[in-house]
Amino acid sequence: MPDVMDIAKKAFLTGIGLALTAKDEAEELAKEIENKLNLNEEEGKKILKDIQNRYEDTQNKLEERVEKSVKKFLKKADIVTADELKALKKEIRELKESLNKSASTSEN
Repeated sequence: MPDVMDIAKKAFLTGIGLALTAKDEAEELAKEIENKLNLNEEEGKKILKDIQNRYEDTQNKLEERVEKSVKKFLKKADIVTADELKALKKEIRELKESLNKSASTSEN
């Protein structure tokens, strides 16, 4: 059975790969449009900038989706996240402190 973390890592890397491929294709499309429409350099740069802005928005949305999917997968696989582990450690530390205070108060 594949390791759960390997599956999550592969899913995340696949999302990143798709985003990078989309960026390359968007830049190629902008250059193609510039050439076919005989645009000057300034117009071509404006189109490329618009495409880059859309790409960045799409990339952010994709990253959010991948992150949500990975978190959902980890939750279904019943794997503790780093944040959950930190919270548990903090809670244990606080409980120990509380027990130590109670023990020292009862000794007096």
